[in-house]
Amino acid sequence: MLPRPAAGTRNSYRDRPPVSLPANPIVVIPARLASVRLPDKPLAEIHGEPMIVHVWRRAVEAAVGPVVVAAGEAAIAEAIEAAGGRAVLTRPEHPSGSDRVHEALAQVDPGSTHDVVVNLQGDLPTLPPQLLQAVLEPLGEPAVDIATLAVEITEPAERHDPNVVKVAAGFAAGNPIARALYFSRSPVPWPGAEDALPLYHHVGLYAYRRAALERFVALPRGVLEARERLEQLRALEAGLRIDVALVDTLPVGVDTPADLARARAVLAPPSST
Repeated sequence: MLPRPAAGTRNSYRDRPPVSLPANPIVVIPARLASVRLPDKPLAEIHGEPMIVHVWRRAVEAAVGPVVVAAGEAAIAEAIEAAGGRAVLTRPEHPSGSDRVHEALAQVDPGSTHDVVVNLQGDLPTLPPQLLQAVLEPLGEPAVDIATLAVEITEPAERHDPNVVKVAAGFAAGNPIARALYFSRSPVPWPGAEDALPLYHHVGLYAYRRAALERFVALPRGVLEARERLEQLRALEAGLRIDVALVDTLPVGVDTPADLARARAVLAPPSST
């Protein structure tokens, strides 16, 4: 867990006054077995259960709405159903998680009952449930199409690490929500002459208004999206508004065997004495 921002500099979403949140959200977790660095990643065992089951449990604990796993293969769906959850099979060849979420949503909610869909990556088994609540906060502003999260970077090495995606957003004092102006693998905005100004690590958790998701999946790949290799830039290039909630916890994403070991350590049950 990263530390909270220093007092007097930034507030977290917990300090925000109550807002009018979406009426009927749904959480969809896209998952597929294809992974170069960690084969069969969703089924990787963590203390007796597949990783995708841990992610599903975190989503259920958040209690923001029904939870569905959009499975690219039958083995993923079977793991979720064995744990008591709901899963739907989707085409394995989808180019992105958002496309997989879109197909699953058409299956489980063809009448568009749910006004917002939360896209939760299937490789975040340590996700604190409160982050699923936090990602809905920016949608209290009717003009926002898509909501996401960010954490202030505290490790110096991450500031220039291209694997750490940064979001350029102007968080005003006392307001933990700001409009995303750009996402990059470079340090944006300018970190200052002494490389000391705050930078923000983007957390890849999204809440889409239903109409925004429909529009997003129909868009062609963007020029900046291709350059940065960041899907969210497609939305910005098309004029969709993305707002960011500043939170104080960075979940452990699992992409490699080393990440899996870290997640197992975080989720280890307390040792008996």
